[in-house]
Amino acid sequence: MTRRRPEILAPAGDLDSMKAALASGADAIYFGLDEGFNARARAENFSLATLPETLALVHRAGARAYLTLNTLVFEPELPVVENILRRIAEAGVDALIVQDPAIALVARAVCPQMEVHASTQMTISSAEGARFAKGLGATRVVVPRELSVAEIRRLASETDVELEVFIHGALCMSWSGQCLTSEAWGGRSANRGQCAQSCRLPYDLVVDGQTRELGDVQYLLSPKDLAGVMAVPQLVEIGVHSLKIEGRQKGPQYVATAVQGYRRWVDGVSAGTPDTGALRKDLADMTLSYSRGFSHGFFAGSDHQTLVEGRFPKHRGAYLGRVESVHGRDVRVVDDTEGRLWTGGLGQDDEKARPDAPVGKVSSPLETETPVAAEVSPRPGMGVVFDDGHPEDKHEPGGPLFRVERKGRGWVLGFGNPGPDLGRVKPGQRVWMTSDPALAKRTEELLGRGEPEGRVPLELTVTGAAGSPLTVLGRARGGHVYSVSSEVALAEARGGGIDEALLRDKLAALGGTPFTLTGLDTSGLAAGLHLPVSEMKALRRRLVAELSEAVARGPVRTVNEGSTLESLRASLRERVQPTPRAVEDVRLLPLCRTDEQLEAVIAAGLPEVELDWMELVGLQRAVERARAAGLRVTIATVRVQKPGEEGYDARIAKLKPDAVLVRHWGAMMHFLERPPAPGETRPALHADFSLNVTNSVTALHLLGLGLDTLTFAHDLDAVQLGAMLEHLPAERFTVTVHHHISTFHTEHCVYSHTLSHGRDYRSCGRPCEKHRVSLRDHKGLEHPVVVDVGCRNTVFNAQAQSAASLVPSLLTRGVRRFRVEFVRESREEASRVLSAYQELLAGRISPAEAVRRAAVHEQFGVTKGTMKVLNPTFTVQR
Repeated sequence: MTRRRPEILAPAGDLDSMKAALASGADAIYFGLDEGFNARARAENFSLATLPETLALVHRAGARAYLTLNTLVFEPELPVVENILRRIAEAGVDALIVQDPAIALVARAVCPQMEVHASTQMTISSAEGARFAKGLGATRVVVPRELSVAEIRRLASETDVELEVFIHGALCMSWSGQCLTSEAWGGRSANRGQCAQSCRLPYDLVVDGQTRELGDVQYLLSPKDLAGVMAVPQLVEIGVHSLKIEGRQKGPQYVATAVQGYRRWVDGVSAGTPDTGALRKDLADMTLSYSRGFSHGFFAGSDHQTLVEGRFPKHRGAYLGRVESVHGRDVRVVDDTEGRLWTGGLGQDDEKARPDAPVGKVSSPLETETPVAAEVSPRPGMGVVFDDGHPEDKHEPGGPLFRVERKGRGWVLGFGNPGPDLGRVKPGQRVWMTSDPALAKRTEELLGRGEPEGRVPLELTVTGAAGSPLTVLGRARGGHVYSVSSEVALAEARGGGIDEALLRDKLAALGGTPFTLTGLDTSGLAAGLHLPVSEMKALRRRLVAELSEAVARGPVRTVNEGSTLESLRASLRERVQPTPRAVEDVRLLPLCRTDEQLEAVIAAGLPEVELDWMELVGLQRAVERARAAGLRVTIATVRVQKPGEEGYDARIAKLKPDAVLVRHWGAMMHFLERPPAPGETRPALHADFSLNVTNSVTALHLLGLGLDTLTFAHDLDAVQLGAMLEHLPAERFTVTVHHHISTFHTEHCVYSHTLSHGRDYRSCGRPCEKHRVSLRDHKGLEHPVVVDVGCRNTVFNAQAQSAASLVPSLLTRGVRRFRVEFVRESREEASRVLSAYQELLAGRISPAEAVRRAAVHEQFGVTKGTMKVLNPTFTVQR
């Protein structure tokens, strides 16, 4: 049985990669602009000035073009974004991939028919979150890489929004949109397209204050790459709309091998004729093109023992074996199975949940009932590298093979002179095949071909009667319709006349054009008629010429002229209702994570507390203790929530907090849509930093939905925050003035990986309940790792930082809510910090004195003003 085939979506960081993807059979291409606002700013990208020509290339190949505007937008940039969106809509982009809700709202104001996809950067991980995206006009959600097949299945059953799934390429260690490492440690924002790849750096493991030796395992946060081929059958069955290949910073060979491999595999699976032999060869090509080692990612649920290799952060290619001996310029290598990069299939979904998880949480165990492995045999000319335990070394021993001889369970690899420094090659070292010149040559040949032909579906309707013209109506994808009529009237035929076979031969001969005939309707054509063949060919040429031009231009749309930004802001502002919960008095908001910190808050005499009991253990007791002391209680939700984890919000609701600090779109929708019980009022809803609010359009939209207050995103610096306040009610915002930045928020458990042999919560033995882990970076700073109820890890920055210097000006601007967050501070440390900020807000000490007393690093947000902001007077030339 043939099932609907999902779209193969390919990356393009430059023109050659785009051409390679199209020639290899991609259904759609995604790419970014040089003008910015795309999450791969370091790729070569494409110019707005040449966008029409770029889109024409894609459309003529029968593919769709998705433009990535998937970063956060600062207030001064909104006019720039609006102008870019107008140019994009006019150029004929098929869809936008967006992170910031503001871009979706402005895009729809500029062009109501614009198709919008919610980027994985938006962190839409549940059906409730999908409802938020749908409210922005999004028709598709790019699901987080952390979802298993079972969770994707559940999500698909609970929403009618299209789902796009990453199927191949690099994995982010942090949940996308929730990583602040690049800013906190490198002054560059991943939410602004400047990821510094902090996950690919070495770290030391610190357990209970002592360094734990792990040998050559140093890259504790560097995951293997994803090769989701074994998940494809289930994803096809689920009805996933698109399978996405990561890699906008990789070259055309990588793109070509990945697209070709998944094209063959998806076509075979959809038709019920999968070819595992071809898959093995394709996996080998993909491995040699780029691989840090392949894994299933999270498709089979968490496996903390296999996701991270930990020995290298970069391309390794295909594993060959281990060095047995070195003789002159020859190296004897033994094939072993211990180092195989990728094996195994996905088993059936397991609905069993962990004992303390909400009802309905699903996971998918890994089984090996259908093993498929990438098999690579060395050949002369292929590249080899010897793993000497120093992957940071740019000159690791390795080089091209001159000679290969099969010997028993291994090979003899012969090298030329000059060649690799074999004096550094020792028995036991791993050997990797890193490149294959044959693949490079194949890619060059692919790029040398002309544009793909015959891929745009075309339906023809032919009508006519004796004495009237022959009329041909063509319908092509994108809503393009064009009709042509013959200059010569139809006449009675002396023979059989025009029939379908003749029309297909003369009228529908589409070779050398972008089109392929998918339908021919001749029901409106009378029988027994004649028209000269030359007239039919002329009709075909006119029709093809007009439709070719129309298809190249992209979908038919209406683009509104003039600025829509102010009218959009005004309409959003009308929906923002005054609320009695809006804070009028200055308030210090302590966020606690331990009982000791809560006691410090009570002793400080503060009226309100925010409780972030990340594992939820003891939360009810903490709520009761705070209430007994007369405090208003706000409870923080988890940072992200998967399908089946809605019970976490339900547990918070049962505690009847005065307010909820919502940290993901699903929780926001859960509490907005949940009617209060009779006699009760809905808790106040405060949005945390993780919703990434960086401009007035997004802020007004969220306030209009019913949120009481918002927290400014950590991506902002003081200037950007001030620009937002020009358009917003300052009393509805919270500024975090003291905190340890939550840098990584990851599905991978460092505790399980390093302190146990268990793959997940069922077999890890819960080392998180017995130990405290930190990661020490190359500067010697130790970053705490804390586990939440979903076994997710948050890595907090070692240094607490402060925005004390901004407090006087923020008070003048009308900001009244100032948050102080704790992680592992003792009661005494928390008391000292609280006292410093109490005195500062009361005006009794200076910001400098507050920083001295709190003993923190003074910096607002994570950028300290270093983030580049486009000049607000800059406009895109039309």
